[in-house]
Order: sequence, then C-alpha cells, then structure tokens
Amino acid sequence: MGMHIAFWVLSLLAVAAAVGVIWQKNLFRAVLFLVLCFFAIAGIFVTLSADFLAAAQLIINVGAVAILMIMSIMLTREITSGSPSNMLGLPALAVTGILAAAIIMVSSSASWLLSPSSPVESTTGALATILFNNEGFIFLIQLAALLVLVTIIGAIVLLKEEE
Repeated sequence: MGMHIAFWVLSLLAVAAAVGVIWQKNLFRAVLFLVLCFFAIAGIFVTLSADFLAAAQLIINVGAVAILMIMSIMLTREITSGSPSNMLGLPALAVTGILAAAIIMVSSSASWLLSPSSPVESTTGALATILFNNEGFIFLIQLAALLVLVTIIGAIVLLKEEE
C-alpha cells in the first residue's frame, strides 16, 4: 500500500514540476523545476521496481542533461527576463490537449499484461549482463561516450574562440 501512495505522490510531484517548468518566467528556476521532475520520475521508476531505469534516469537526465543546462544558463546573460510572449500558446495548448486525449484513449482501451507481483530479483544484474557482454552493446556505449567527449571538446574550442 505504501508503494501505491508513493507512486501517486511522486506522479503528482512530477506533473506539478512539469507545469512549473512551463509557467516559470525565470529560466534558471525552470531548469530547477526540470531537475525536480527528473527526480520524481526516477522515484516513480523505483516504486515500479525498475531500479535500472531509475539509476539511468538519475545518471543521464539529472547528472548530465540538467547540469549541462544549468552550466549553459550560467554562461548566458539576461536569464531572468524569460521568453517574450508567444502567439502560438493557444494552438500549442490545443494540440497538446488533443494528443493527451488520444494517448489516454489508446492506453485505456489496450489490454495490458500485468504481473501480479514485483520481480523477486533485481533486474539490474540481468540487464548489465545483456548490455555489457561481448555480444551486447558495449561497443555502442563506448562510441556514445566518445561522441560525448568530442562534443565537450568542441564546445570548449568554440568557447575559447569567442574570447
């Protein structure tokens, strides 16, 4: 019962943080709301016994994306003014509502195969074995790490050229 309550509390927190991202005028505060949303989603993964996804959420989104956004905001000027008013706000809200209604209709009409209980063992070890063995995706993961390294070096070079 406690996990159900935690799931719904974290779900409401994630939605509230996402709304905070949208409605916040200050860009730095909007990114902090985004970090809160990422943490809440990681908590949702924990309540669903998806510990590998929770760790990946924390490492990738909170640890990399959010920190990168905060660093880039710190390097820019005039973050408190926010974005100017947009004429497409109402059409964007309408399209979002239509898409949300379509997702709700499709997901409520689908027959989902649900397990009656949580997994007995942690799924992290099995996923790590699949991902990191010789026949797995180790080369692609190393290639992605190399791509991130090249991107960071390119950003440093571009920053040095502006000075």
